Amino acid sequence: MGWWWWCGGAALVCVLIARIFLAPKRDGTRERAPGSADVLVVVGSGGHTTEILRLVGSLSASYTPRHYVIADTDRMSEDKICAFETARSKEHSEPQYTIHRVPRSREVRQSWTSSVVSTLHALLYSIPLVFRLKPDMVLCNGPGTCIPLCISALLLGITGMKKVLIVYIESICRVETLSLSGKILYYLSDYFFVQWPTLQEKYPKAVFLGRLV
Repeated sequence: MGWWWWCGGAALVCVLIARIFLAPKRDGTRERAPGSADVLVVVGSGGHTTEILRLVGSLSASYTPRHYVIADTDRMSEDKICAFETARSKEHSEPQYTIHRVPRSREVRQSWTSSVVSTLHALLYSIPLVFRLKPDMVLCNGPGTCIPLCISALLLGITGMKKVLIVYIESICRVETLSLSGKILYYLSDYFFVQWPTLQEKYPKAVFLGRLV
């Protein structure tokens, strides 16, 4: 119980601090290209990285800047992101992206009890980051890191600072059951996509448009 109270209280403090010091200024707004949309892209590892970069590659150049968030223990995704953005810049304009790290919510084979604590720990880092970036949309496809980031995006709207769209695309490898992240974000996301009709039948809110990656 002590961990829950401590982490919950710390999260509340982060929200209040962000609300006070990161609130939009009245004398102006952040400069950006007309019609553009800031996107926070949650990057997992392995297959998650490949899938999410394919999804980002299908977006138009209007989705800029792109803010990639990866786990602090992920040693490979940053290189993949940089290579992807370098290749993309040959087709579009100068790349406009940033890369950020937050603590990983859950390691492979980590116990569920300790996962709760590590997720709350990641939330403490995610809230200030999301409140500072103020993205228009969060795009994710299943890594555990997306949970605290999406919760932070919801808090951004709850505090009245900005409404953030949460778009979740379930991984192509999920044919009959949702991932744990999917089961949670099914209820929290604005748009929830699956890539197999069997999942759409089980989860009515889900949108099935065929294979997306």
